[in-house]
Amino acid sequence: MKLRTIRETVTGRASVDGAGVHLNRVLSRRNAEKFDPFLLLDAFDSTNPEDYIKGFPMHPHRGIETVTYLIEGEIEHQDSLGNKGVITSGACQWMTAGSGILHQEMPQPSPRMLGLQLWVNLAARKKMTEPAYRDITPDLVAKVEDDSAAVAIVAGEYKGNHGGMKGEHLPVTFLDVTAKPGHTWTYTTPADENLFVYIMQGECSFADSAPSAAKQAVLFTEGDTFRAYSEKGARFILVHGQPLNEPIAWGGPIVMNTDEELKLAFDELDRGTFIKNR
Repeated sequence: MKLRTIRETVTGRASVDGAGVHLNRVLSRRNAEKFDPFLLLDAFDSTNPEDYIKGFPMHPHRGIETVTYLIEGEIEHQDSLGNKGVITSGACQWMTAGSGILHQEMPQPSPRMLGLQLWVNLAARKKMTEPAYRDITPDLVAKVEDDSAAVAIVAGEYKGNHGGMKGEHLPVTFLDVTAKPGHTWTYTTPADENLFVYIMQGECSFADSAPSAAKQAVLFTEGDTFRAYSEKGARFILVHGQPLNEPIAWGGPIVMNTDEELKLAFDELDRGTFIKNR
């Protein structure tokens, strides 16, 4: 057994994005290489609709997958593939931008808007794959509970139970974990995958460390065993996947491997040839 220990702790920065959405930017260009294959993490938690109702009007993506997970609230969405719908509490939108897609996400007034968006990088050979959209509804999110934790499996597998997504292009495990007060939760992981948690609520200790606070992301060393303990209970998102170890060329909503590929993408946006006909 090799226990995963804390490699780095990241506290997010208050930011405004889209048409005026207030959020906590946790992962970004400044730490993308360490968190590989995870690029960006924006978390949001507000009881004031003015913080988010201006939303994210239609905008492009290429070269990545975006994962929008909503614990509480409602977000209307549509994209250039013709998909349209509503992300509700406990649901997830998993979008493969691939060769290029336009989409928008418009949060609706809710008693509380609580969730996050994660960007997962695509390997160079997958950057220009055909775009796709997956709607992971709450009934597709398997749930497992024992004395130590309640685990919602958004993607991947846990104790023989599978989530609504396994990662067609890059297998990713995405768990929503509610750690019960005074109990230790132990989780077996692939030893060489990058693993991090984002603490949504409460405080939690990992591998006998001092407690980490809410709104922090914690990146761990390699190992096959992850251990969490919370004296009063906590809720965190746990994500892990295989690093790509490839160069990153990042321009706003587009992430490629070279500056030339990035320039081509923006030239195509200007020429109106960004969206590929299949």
